[in-house]
Amino acid sequence: MKLEAPMNMIAIPPLVVLLLLLNSGMAQSTPFPVRVGVVVDMDNYVGQMGLNCITMALSDFYTKHGHYQTRLVLTKRDSEKDVVGAAAAEYDILFLAITLYAALDLLKNVQVQAIIGPLSSMQAPFMIHLGNKSKVPIITFSASSPSLLSIQSPYFVRAALGDSSQVKAIAAIVKAYGWREAVPIYVDNEFGHGIMPFLADSLEKVNVRIPYRSVIPSFATDDQIVAELYKLMRNQTRVFIVHMRTTLGSRLFSKAKLLGMMSEDYVWIITDGMTNELTSMDRSVIEEDMQGVIGVKPHIPKSEELDKFTFKYKKEIQLQNPTNHDMNLNIFGLWAYDSAVALAMAVEKARIRNATFLKKGSDSTAPTDLEGFGVSSIGTELIQMLSNITFRGLAGEFKLVEGQLESPPYRIINVIGAGARVVGYWTKGNGIVRELNFAKSTNETYSTSKSNIGFIMWPGDRKNPPKGWVTPTNGKKLRIGVPVKLRFFEFMRITWNSDNSTKVEGYCKEVFDMVIEALPYGVEYEYVPFATSDHKRAGSYDEFVYAVYQGEFDAAVGDVTIIANRSQYVDFTLPYTESGVSMVVPIKNDKSKKAWVFLKPLTWKLWLTSFCSFVFMGFLIWILEHRINEEFRGPLWHQVGTIFWFSFSTMVFANRERVVSNLSRFLLIIWFLVVLILTQSYTASLASMLTVQELKPTITDVNELIRNKETVGYHNGTFVFELLKGLNFDKSRLLAYDSPEEMHELFRKGSAKGGISAAFDEIPYVNLFIAKYCSKYIMVGPTYKTDGFGFAFPIGSPLVPDISRAILNVTEGKKMMEIENRWFKNDTTCADSSEFSSSNSLGIESFWGLFMIVGIAGVIALIIYVTSFLYENWHVVNRGSDAETTTLASKSLELLQRFNSKDITSHTFKKYERRVNHNGCGCDCARIVMEPSNEYFHPSPSTFSHNSPGNNGPPSRMSSSPEAQAGCFTIRHEGEESNAIEQDQDQQSASTVAQETH
Repeated sequence: MKLEAPMNMIAIPPLVVLLLLLNSGMAQSTPFPVRVGVVVDMDNYVGQMGLNCITMALSDFYTKHGHYQTRLVLTKRDSEKDVVGAAAAEYDILFLAITLYAALDLLKNVQVQAIIGPLSSMQAPFMIHLGNKSKVPIITFSASSPSLLSIQSPYFVRAALGDSSQVKAIAAIVKAYGWREAVPIYVDNEFGHGIMPFLADSLEKVNVRIPYRSVIPSFATDDQIVAELYKLMRNQTRVFIVHMRTTLGSRLFSKAKLLGMMSEDYVWIITDGMTNELTSMDRSVIEEDMQGVIGVKPHIPKSEELDKFTFKYKKEIQLQNPTNHDMNLNIFGLWAYDSAVALAMAVEKARIRNATFLKKGSDSTAPTDLEGFGVSSIGTELIQMLSNITFRGLAGEFKLVEGQLESPPYRIINVIGAGARVVGYWTKGNGIVRELNFAKSTNETYSTSKSNIGFIMWPGDRKNPPKGWVTPTNGKKLRIGVPVKLRFFEFMRITWNSDNSTKVEGYCKEVFDMVIEALPYGVEYEYVPFATSDHKRAGSYDEFVYAVYQGEFDAAVGDVTIIANRSQYVDFTLPYTESGVSMVVPIKNDKSKKAWVFLKPLTWKLWLTSFCSFVFMGFLIWILEHRINEEFRGPLWHQVGTIFWFSFSTMVFANRERVVSNLSRFLLIIWFLVVLILTQSYTASLASMLTVQELKPTITDVNELIRNKETVGYHNGTFVFELLKGLNFDKSRLLAYDSPEEMHELFRKGSAKGGISAAFDEIPYVNLFIAKYCSKYIMVGPTYKTDGFGFAFPIGSPLVPDISRAILNVTEGKKMMEIENRWFKNDTTCADSSEFSSSNSLGIESFWGLFMIVGIAGVIALIIYVTSFLYENWHVVNRGSDAETTTLASKSLELLQRFNSKDITSHTFKKYERRVNHNGCGCDCARIVMEPSNEYFHPSPSTFSHNSPGNNGPPSRMSSSPEAQAGCFTIRHEGEESNAIEQDQDQQSASTVAQETH
């Protein structure tokens, strides 16, 4: 019993404790409600879809996070209640009043801690001001106007994309296809006006002009839409950017289809204001009225969660209303879902408990009393938490940057059939791309190439991109002024017809026409002569340009030079002709022939090289022929003469000496080729110098004209007159001319007889004058820089940059050359007038290859000969150690002596021996013929003595034979005795001949 009592006493307290813990857990598990208002238009599809998605989002979120201590409690208000049926003029006012009523009711009576809404950008400013006053976050998932951020309220959050995030994508598409003008068509409300500053800036950055803005009222009638479309048809631009909601946009495209504006000449680009709701539009409008339209829409990445929610959403809507077949979910529903999830996460992170308003309202029960609501106690903390929330939502990455969603990539779509097909993408880092690749580096070059866009079916089933403009039906034509020319009609010619109409021709006119055709849009214009009533020139070129400044002309086209003082009144395009002012003078023809003209065909270097080559070749042939050829032997000066005679006689191929060495013959073959080329080149150059006249100017220095007070001419009506005065020419010494013929006549008279000694004019005129009188005049002196001919437009004209770019394209093509040939073609063949005609002397640089070949061949032949000679006389080089005969000097001297002697073993001398023997000549005859003169050579006793000191052994048979001692020798016929006897006799004969020769 003692044990039972304590155990009973111990068992009771745990039960009590367990009950207390269970009661406490149930108390703590009860979530704290946080009231949130939802202001949407319940009669609008986006409003219904947004409310359904918000409700489903909170259900899914708290099902997944049941342990959270907070719960969002929704209070709904319809922002368009009792407005249906109001007049169009009253609709906006009632619409805003009801929105304000709903927001005030939520803030004062319900005391919500956040408001999701409103739908439209027109309602948002009022709610943003109320949220800022009460410190209650205002979260919108559909109000996209960029102007809302300018209110700069820290309590406004756009859980959607602003309209400004898509303008760069649109500008990239326009630039990709080269369209230079685009007309925006937008609704006349906050939603439409908000995007325009951003769109205009983006188009301007890619050099796209907005010539007109089409604004359509929110509740425009069909007649108003048709009237606005007619205005667009009368303009030339055919690229339209449509920014409005689908309710108005579908009516716009239906009327455009009826007016024929969905044909192949038109380009329609829609913003995400319509592309985001394409799935909810009337299918017949898409299939019949919007085919070929292109647009941009935010890219929504595919995910399993998105697929599950889409299926769940359709199923839920089907249960709510079985007759509702409009169940398509678009991006606004996904943004509504993500915004509800983000707000729930922020409320939980802020640990909100019993949130209240710090300042209570007045006793008035009026729900719209502006002083009847206080300030939220948790608003500041809640907005901070909400700004830092990041997660992957159904629409993609949820991340707020400066109060709105971060911009994702955009899809480029093409409306085909009942839907839209993706043809490309646009990203901030890479521009237009064919496919998205988030793994690839973003450091690639920004692209606006249309090759990255897939196939697009344009309006009218056109496969090629439209050019974006057409000739307007009744547009204003530009008045293009053209000057009246008295002469130089090649540049501009005006012909008046009997009905006072004009025909304009000329080089400048054709260039301007071709430039206008190269523009990416059409320009209607007409030529208006700058002339008086009697068809005379109305003034100078300065006055012609000033007429553009005064508005008489929209542009000036002609031979108008770009100079600084004219640019103060007009804007010039880039020049389309060469620039500069140059001097023209008569040609002084010097026909006298100088005595030394025959030396001019070759430069002194080539003369010297040729002379050295001739001497080198003669000396080389002498070396190769000296030992084996009698014609290259003899007294010293005779051999020197032979060297020079033989070498220079090859110049005219008059050499009579016969060469017998194969090496010599090899060299002469190459040398004859070189001589042939040299002589033919010399002859051609000399003939050119003797027949072509040298053209020299009479005057080359401008200062000489001023110093001698010569009279000079200038083109009448041009700026050259002021230029000459600036060069210190006396005004009385300046004569004007109007035509090339008059200029020629003034030159013919000369300065002394009332004419001119020189003329100054712009290079295009100078080239035209010289082409006509090419043999009499020449362009000389310095060129005074100008910018050439250009087209003049009023200051600030948007056409100037486009026409300048077109000029660059035109001047680089073949058509420009065709125009120049058509107007300035010269039928006379003339020498180049920019430099004097002369025949340049031939230099060594033209023949160094030939001389190199000769040099290499000569060196090779010399090496072969020296090698062969040393090989034959190797016993001399390799002689014993006797002091007197083994020194280098003695060996060299002996080798020279052997080189100077005849090579009796040569076949040439063997033939000679046979010829002597057959003629019956005896010893005396042989001695007379073969014994050399001792005037130029004295034999060394050490070489040919009977017993020289360096000769070990018995005397040779040559020195001991009776014939040799008697000064005579015997020549035998080949074949008379055996080979052994013949070889012995040949050795004796060779030794005897060598002794007799020396």
